[in-house]
Amino acid sequence: MNTTQNKWHTLEFEEVVEKLFTHPENGLSTEEVEMRLNEFGENRITSKKMQSSLVRFLLQFNQPLIYILLGATIITLLLQEYTDSAVIFGVVLLNSIIGYVQETRALKAIDALSKSMSTTATVIRNGRQQVLDSTQLVPGDLVKVKAGDKIPADLRLIAVKSLQVDESALTGESVATEKSTSTIEAEALLGDRHNLGFASTVVTYGTARGLVIDTGDRTEVGKINQSIATAEELDTPLTLKIKRFSHMLLWVILSLSITIMAVAYFRGEALADAFMVAVALMVGAIPEGLPAAVTIMLAIGVGKMAKKRAVIRKLVAVETLGSTNVICSDKTGTLTENQMTVQKILAGKEIFEVTGIGYKPQGKVLYRGEQVSLKEKRSLKYLLRAGVLCNNSRIFEDEERWLAEGDPTEAALISAAEKAGIKDHYIDQYFPRLDEIPFQSEYQYMATLHEEEENLLFMKGSVEAVLRCTEWMTNEDGERVTIDKAMIENYVEEFAADGLRVLAFAYKKVPVSQKSIDHEDVSEGMVFLGLQGMIDPPRGEAIEAVALCQQAGIQVKMITGDHALTAATIAGQLGIEGKEDKGKLKAYTGLELQGFSDDELKQIANEVSVFARVSPDQKLRLVKALQSRGYVVAMTGDGVNDGPALKQANIGIAMGITGTEVAKDASDMVLTDDNFASIEAAVEEGRGVFDNLTKFIIWTLPTNLGEALVILASIALSTQLPLAPVQILWINMTTAILLGLMLTFEPKEPGIMDRPPIPSEKPILSFPLVMRTLLVGSLIMLAAFILFQFELSRGASLKQAQTVATTVFVVMEASYLFNCRSLRKSLKEIGYFSNKWVYIGTLGMLILQLVFIHSPWMNTLFQSEPINVDSWIWILTAGLGLFLIVNFEKAIRRKLNGSEEF
Repeated sequence: MNTTQNKWHTLEFEEVVEKLFTHPENGLSTEEVEMRLNEFGENRITSKKMQSSLVRFLLQFNQPLIYILLGATIITLLLQEYTDSAVIFGVVLLNSIIGYVQETRALKAIDALSKSMSTTATVIRNGRQQVLDSTQLVPGDLVKVKAGDKIPADLRLIAVKSLQVDESALTGESVATEKSTSTIEAEALLGDRHNLGFASTVVTYGTARGLVIDTGDRTEVGKINQSIATAEELDTPLTLKIKRFSHMLLWVILSLSITIMAVAYFRGEALADAFMVAVALMVGAIPEGLPAAVTIMLAIGVGKMAKKRAVIRKLVAVETLGSTNVICSDKTGTLTENQMTVQKILAGKEIFEVTGIGYKPQGKVLYRGEQVSLKEKRSLKYLLRAGVLCNNSRIFEDEERWLAEGDPTEAALISAAEKAGIKDHYIDQYFPRLDEIPFQSEYQYMATLHEEEENLLFMKGSVEAVLRCTEWMTNEDGERVTIDKAMIENYVEEFAADGLRVLAFAYKKVPVSQKSIDHEDVSEGMVFLGLQGMIDPPRGEAIEAVALCQQAGIQVKMITGDHALTAATIAGQLGIEGKEDKGKLKAYTGLELQGFSDDELKQIANEVSVFARVSPDQKLRLVKALQSRGYVVAMTGDGVNDGPALKQANIGIAMGITGTEVAKDASDMVLTDDNFASIEAAVEEGRGVFDNLTKFIIWTLPTNLGEALVILASIALSTQLPLAPVQILWINMTTAILLGLMLTFEPKEPGIMDRPPIPSEKPILSFPLVMRTLLVGSLIMLAAFILFQFELSRGASLKQAQTVATTVFVVMEASYLFNCRSLRKSLKEIGYFSNKWVYIGTLGMLILQLVFIHSPWMNTLFQSEPINVDSWIWILTAGLGLFLIVNFEKAIRRKLNGSEEF
């Protein structure tokens, strides 16, 4: 039996039964179930194979700079320089341990956010109803679902009773979908296939029976899971930049080392000595502290983001946020509350506005800007009362969050009534329900009968269905008057233009003896009460966050499964800007996108800001189209349908509370508060981390350049090496940790969100920063080489002269650290004491350097010796001179370039 080739939504009920070889009443036999279980396997989605702890640890070594360091470890080991080898490998190990610990913490945090999932299904087999593990379902099984159930497999519905299903996790549509059994055209999008029930979606109202058409990986959610597994995972901007930088550095170091070794050998040096000269150059040129520093800086950034409710699953995601220039956001539950809210009301020919957001009954009902009294607005009172009584839902507070039980649309009606002072539990006591006509899609309304002096019959439903049954309407005082259908229809169009979902309400009085109702009772003689227009509103904080992102040069695009008019309305309320139209935003639909070639889609994706009724495949295609234009794309989402695009994006951002496990597993970052505004805070933090990384790199590279140049100078001039390899390691490692890492605590500079994102193709160092690196590296080399030769000329030993050269490097690095606190501004502009850690680090480094100079065991380990006081005077003068020269260079550049970025 082949289930994959059938368009089940286009088939009549009888054809479905025939193709599935099943029985519409008795279901499958036990024997048939066993055969199909062998054929199709269990109803289980193939889960992503988790990496073992060992594999995750070993993957931390997969970095170009780490390869260089491992190569240096092996070479020094072969040359029996065991101290050098151990120190270099210690650096590699430290870097890997930090990365591994952070990833492990993130995985634990994600696990803590996981939610339990339904594991049972009600199925009819051999004519008997039974409850079993949903993994045992097979195609052809007859399944029953009711309100509150999670649909256990993809179903073709064969019998429904007022069935409504929340498919937001799969399609992104915020309103529960009404289901039916009628056939649908073949081209219908997933969200429009109303005769199908999809695995992992939730029944919010009614009951149904359906035949299983697909299980496991063949379900719609299973297909999404598979596309996540095959989605391409891209390198982050920082990874690409460090790769390019590392490859360039690798070839330069290897070429210079081989050249220097050859020159030394042909000038009469022993091969072993020539090797050691090459190793000294290699050790000097490699920024050993860079990988560890990058990892530590990113890990500290992770800690800062965690305080802002963003759990980072991968360290590099911190930096990627700083380079992000497009955020593709799902609408439902991400930019919006995922809680339907009544915003406009028509009652008694008057329009009322309702304030407040979501189910929380906090807000006001306003008429012309003033809060209304129900005593004065009887028509409004009757309408709101009808919304509460003709209703099967409730709202409640759970851990400071207001939630709904039942249909979200009905929950919105209760919240609106409570804002006006009508309590649902109170009114139910005074108007007990006698009977109900449940909502059915073919009738498009629900009706309830309530006990009173004269029994009251209420109905709510689509405008068309209610107007068919009404002959009168209420006026401002709640009195019955002749209905004005033209006026009502005008207001319906006005509400719809605002993206509101509109419900109509009516009532009539019936004899107290009448205890039940049917469709004939509501077919005529009803009194129109009014309209309530509702929408899933934007989060208040999301509006500000969108504005801040756009101010920072980040495009915000809405990609949703919801309807086009609703999407465009919400996007307008959020302030999302589009290049395609400076007037009202236009939403492109998935149906329109199907007709675009890849090249056309690249253009559309760049210019359009709102996409509606979009399938998972189309979301993925949009993200790829943006990436092909060079954008660094962040994708936010909470549903199963967001999974593939989350995985494909440069950084996937999932919601922690409402997010599905599929979304979380595919993401790089999880927002624990489901707050879009947290993304803006994380982007700001990411930019700060990138700034500080750049400061660290511009600080550390001149040292490596100076070390390489001083060795080259000694070879060219046939002098002793001013630095021993082990002393170079001392400089590179201790200063990187005690000095360089202090830049991690540098506060974010003002206006960090006023500048555009860092282009992904931009190298780590711009031309001005390269020139500064050459200047500083050359100055450090000159100072160290001159003082080294000066000490030898005064009769100092080689070890003493090398100790002086080593100290020159340390002091000048400490001095240059203060220059690097800002790439553009002077120390006075950013504040002398805005980062106390640079002073603590500098003091700690100088104390450690004194130990290096005067401790006997350090003298033995690092080939150092005590130096004279007058040597210190020359060393400190060199450090102060460097600080003043760089400050002067910065001032000149500011004068020439103004506020231009480096």
